[in-house]
Amino acid sequence: MPTDDVARFLEALSPAHREEVRHQPREQQEKLAAAWEKELREDTDLDTLSELSPAAAESEAARRVVEGRS
Repeated sequence: MPTDDVARFLEALSPAHREEVRHQPREQQEKLAAAWEKELREDTDLDTLSELSPAAAESEAARRVVEGRS
């Protein structure tokens, strides 16, 4: 299990989004990872999903951040 926030974020992404983010500068990757962490903390709908499947909640939050829907 990666401990680096960016690595955890990348792992939560779909393969297509993962490649898209990997091609961005590290600074942008860090901003996206921070937005992902914030989405996980603040979105109450994800809290419910997290109880059922933490990996699904992380993936959904990552998708929202990359697609600009957070």
